[in-house]
Amino acid sequence: MNKCGELTVMAGNGMQRQTVLSLRETIARIEDRRLPGCVRAASAADPAGFRGEREEASRRKLLPVGVPQFDGVLKGGLPLEGMTEIRNAETRDAGAAAGFVAALAALYQREKKERGHLAPILWISQALACQEAGQPYAPGLASYGLDAERFLFVSVRTVKDALWIAETALSVPVFAAVVLEIRGNPACLALSESRRLHVRARAGGVPLLVFRQAGEEEASSAFFRFQVKPASAGERPLPDGSVLCGSIGHPSFHLLVEKSRAYAPLDIFMEWNAHDRRFYPIDERRSAALQTDDKPANPVDPLSASAGRSGRAQPLGRLVAFARAS
Repeated sequence: MNKCGELTVMAGNGMQRQTVLSLRETIARIEDRRLPGCVRAASAADPAGFRGEREEASRRKLLPVGVPQFDGVLKGGLPLEGMTEIRNAETRDAGAAAGFVAALAALYQREKKERGHLAPILWISQALACQEAGQPYAPGLASYGLDAERFLFVSVRTVKDALWIAETALSVPVFAAVVLEIRGNPACLALSESRRLHVRARAGGVPLLVFRQAGEEEASSAFFRFQVKPASAGERPLPDGSVLCGSIGHPSFHLLVEKSRAYAPLDIFMEWNAHDRRFYPIDERRSAALQTDDKPANPVDPLSASAGRSGRAQPLGRLVAFARAS
């Protein structure tokens, strides 16, 4: 091959490499990530540094939770714009998931109040979800840390109606947060619909919490996705540092981080203090005990014992296969 041919091949390889770098930069920008190669390319293409200022401003739009392990997974805190998904695998865990969502809403509302805005919370619930797990209770929300006078609850019959209300609300940046509670995995809320909601939330500067009740894990455009399970609460602390024996302390949550930038799923245990309106980490000793106790004694039986029975149902034992009689 002559020198002209070698130069042509080198030029072609250079163009392909530039195309790959451009595609990587586009994907990283869509996913709001920073790749080393893309950062160098962006700096070379933007000598004035305006793009870097925009990225820094975007990274500042976070709300630290106060739990180091949780904030580490979130890369600094809860996103103040865009979509975050919270789900519970079984209906019996809906109360814990709803409590976690309400705590996040209280954090968002407090953040707005500290900036001088008395912004309301909009909670949109599918009617089927309300029938299965109930509705928010105003006095309970007030004692939980939310401003009940600035809490708007909407119950709709279909998921499509809930999506329409959510998209309309996200276009008006007056809410501290929008909660979209749905049941299961409806076909009308697929990846394309979640992408549209995520874009609307980022454009409007409003955090969107998609609360998937008894739903399976599926692809979505959310920044993060957490599966919430109830955790055993500790004993109520006293002002002198001791605890009240036999009492029930703050609500505790077991979080499984299903979607994040971490390399593997993480288990996080933390509790919500409604008086302080903040989360606290659970100490390592109690976290280890909770991880051990979280495994049920009989995983085949997912139902709790009824109120009229003295104990749980006994395991069925081993199954033996017999030959057919004929």
